[in-house]
Amino acid sequence: MKYESLERWTFLGSLLLVSLAFLFLLKPFFGPIFWAVAIALIFHPVRQRLAGRIGDRPNLVALLTLMICMVIVIIPVMVLISSLVAEGLAVYQKIQDGDIRPGEYLDQVNQSFPAIEAFLSQFNLDFSALRDRLVSGVAGASQFLAKQALGLGQNTFQFFLSLALMIYLAFFLLRDGSRLVELLIQALPLGDERERLLFAKFAEVTRATVKGNLLIAIIQGALGGVIFWILGITGALLWGVVMAIFSLLPAVGAAVVWVPAAIYLAAVGDYVPALVLTAFGAIVIGLADNLLRPILVGRDTKLPDYIVLLSTLGGLVMFGINGFVMGPLVAALFMAFWGIFIREFSEQEPILSPQDK
Repeated sequence: MKYESLERWTFLGSLLLVSLAFLFLLKPFFGPIFWAVAIALIFHPVRQRLAGRIGDRPNLVALLTLMICMVIVIIPVMVLISSLVAEGLAVYQKIQDGDIRPGEYLDQVNQSFPAIEAFLSQFNLDFSALRDRLVSGVAGASQFLAKQALGLGQNTFQFFLSLALMIYLAFFLLRDGSRLVELLIQALPLGDERERLLFAKFAEVTRATVKGNLLIAIIQGALGGVIFWILGITGALLWGVVMAIFSLLPAVGAAVVWVPAAIYLAAVGDYVPALVLTAFGAIVIGLADNLLRPILVGRDTKLPDYIVLLSTLGGLVMFGINGFVMGPLVAALFMAFWGIFIREFSEQEPILSPQDK
């Protein structure tokens, strides 16, 4: 009896070590694997519709679904990235050549609105010090973007290898995803009901975060880029993408970009463009976030806004660009685990948030 117990624990220990070694082996490919899973989850409804029309032809259904994903998502994103790199390099070169001078722009704002410096002095903040930090920050950001563009060019083979791996894995996940989930449910020792709940939560949050946040970011970035282009602001595409990136953060949003731009336009005497940008940013861009985010993200994730914000920021710090999905996903699984614990190991029912009711 003791020998059988020893064998079992030895086997379980070996299983854990081998699993950890396998996960460590896959670590360099975390990004492609994660996005392949996200593609499979997001386009699963499309796959089901195609399967209903085509019939039991899993390879053809998975291939058609993947082609739809490439046309709708992957190819446009690649075009956008290449355009962003070109635009970013152009802005960086203008900063290096002195055609764009952030310090002079800030000085112009200070001269036109001296109340800003007086307001900052009430909080013991020195405008000159802030100006120097902002200028160095802009220079650092442009230099970082140039290095990333240079690195992307030097690592073209690695980029396309990761892209090919993601597409390859997405095909098999679209084809065999349901069977893999059932296999995991059989293998994991958490209880089938709990595992189905957790997998459902994982799929729900991934779909809502990727589909909702990306859609909101694309809409806000496109709106911001269009109004910048109409007003003749340099680097409209670049600033549109920057606004899209900031739109991924709840309570931050695209206003981080268009508000300073509107202030500068007013400082140089372009009052009509400043008024147009302010009205467009507050009404159109702002409403796009306030109306769409609760519908596309908050309703599905059932997470409070402050949890979404904190988990998104923490995810970006820990996982990089993948963190805008990984952060809310970890937070949702954390709350799901504790919900199961409270329901099963306590006599009290879990307290529901307003979105759950």
